Amino acid sequence: MLVALSIRDIVLIERLDLSFQPGLTVLTGETGAGKSILLDAFTLALGGRGDGALVRQGAAQGQVTAEFDLAADHPARAVLTEAGIDDDGALVLRRVQHGDGRTRAFVNDQSVSAQMLRNLGKRLVEIHGQHDDRALVDSSSHRALLDAYGGLAERAEEVGTLWRSWRAARTAAAEEKARLDEAAQEADFIRHAVEELTALSPEAGEEERLAERRTQMMRFEKIATDLTDAQDAVGGANSPIPGLAAAVRRLERRAGEVESLVRPAVEAIDAALNALDLARSHLDAALREADFDPRELERIEERLFALRAAGRKFACRVDDLPAVAARFADKLDALDHGAETLKQLEARAAEAEAAYRRAARDLSEKRRATAAALDEAVNAELPPLKLERARFITEVQSDEAEAQVDGYDRVEFWVQTNPGTRAGPMMKVASGGELARFLLALKVVLADRGSAPTLVFDEIDTGVGGAVADAIGARLARLGGRVQVVAVTHAPQVAARAENHFRIAKEAVADLDRVATRVASLAPDHRREEIARMLSGAEVTSEARAAAERLLRSAESAK
Repeated sequence: MLVALSIRDIVLIERLDLSFQPGLTVLTGETGAGKSILLDAFTLALGGRGDGALVRQGAAQGQVTAEFDLAADHPARAVLTEAGIDDDGALVLRRVQHGDGRTRAFVNDQSVSAQMLRNLGKRLVEIHGQHDDRALVDSSSHRALLDAYGGLAERAEEVGTLWRSWRAARTAAAEEKARLDEAAQEADFIRHAVEELTALSPEAGEEERLAERRTQMMRFEKIATDLTDAQDAVGGANSPIPGLAAAVRRLERRAGEVESLVRPAVEAIDAALNALDLARSHLDAALREADFDPRELERIEERLFALRAAGRKFACRVDDLPAVAARFADKLDALDHGAETLKQLEARAAEAEAAYRRAARDLSEKRRATAAALDEAVNAELPPLKLERARFITEVQSDEAEAQVDGYDRVEFWVQTNPGTRAGPMMKVASGGELARFLLALKVVLADRGSAPTLVFDEIDTGVGGAVADAIGARLARLGGRVQVVAVTHAPQVAARAENHFRIAKEAVADLDRVATRVASLAPDHRREEIARMLSGAEVTSEARAAAERLLRSAESAK
């Protein structure tokens, strides 16, 4: 409920601090005293549209603060938690209005957007007046209100869960069918691709490994050619070793004849033969280490060519060929086994649809029964409100072809203002005064189900008096027993029913050539005087005071 409202520098209000209590609170005062200003300021704190014209003349900015005391499980607390705003204790909404039109919004002293403020405001307060743009009971909320009245919110949530499950199952089946259709169009290509890639059997990183090995072997190829030539020169067909060995043997046979001449040459040739033998050993070792195999190089180049050709064919990098192969394998599997999978998915979607439709039909039936009960309850409230010839109708239109998360039903509150006239949407058919009374009857019935904790009624008694005004007051008082009600009224019969009474007046500011709006909480004696003023006008007579006393006593006895 609303606990306190503080207003600074808004139009004619310089400084105002009000404390609110449970039950019915009325605000009274002469026309032009500032009741509308107070409501406009309150609306601003709830996230309403800002306007630089609201700032009091001479002030740079205005400010409105509204404090609420909420139950621990109130929906507004979930909004705070989701936004990361501290929600321990009271909830304080504050709006700063600058003269240049800019506004700033705060929740529990944390800066928020105006949209966030409006989102919270809708959960905290409903403002109803004679104009549909001030009534928060719009057609988009009628289905939720009907569900709240019939205790169907949980069933509606179950229907929503089934609808989401059906949609997910339907999407899965559609995606599988699309995949099958796509695969079927390319069946021959897919089978060929799987066969080709399976035979090729590409591996991740294979291209880089083969390219490095080929580069290495090409280097070895050049070295191996030179080593082979050297090896052939040293130990091949053209090797000098056989000739030198033969020459040494001949010289050694002559060594006994002229040893001093032959020995140095023999030793030199022996050394040369040893050196050549050592060179041949080194060359053999070098060739073995080079490990060059022309056939291996040929196999590497053929493999690289095949891999790169496959990459070009399938428009991918060589390293992506394994993934491409897996993808084609999946598509082939979808061709081979997808029909069975699709059949299973379609069966699940059909089961989910059937479960949703059963629950939606059951919910629709219960909504129609609830609509009849709501119509009966609201219509019972209309005769005392001088709407005895009118009818309230909960219009429920169902179309199973338009299945939605909330079921089949579109719900809108309709009225027929007079017999023989065409019924239609309440917000379009009812006049301003009729709309206010229809809304009052509806809120009396729905007060503890689907209602904000604070209801504000702005002059819904305009144009009525006597018994009708008293009936309005009685219903506002009944509402006040279940939710907090604040009513701006010109009807003394309504004011007499209140538990809390504020008088709004416009007073001249001492020593300044301007006026300001003042609000005073009235004690019992002052309440009688204010109600007497409402009964008699400018001059309060003793007869008016007596009538006011009778109204107050009657209201007290009716509690």
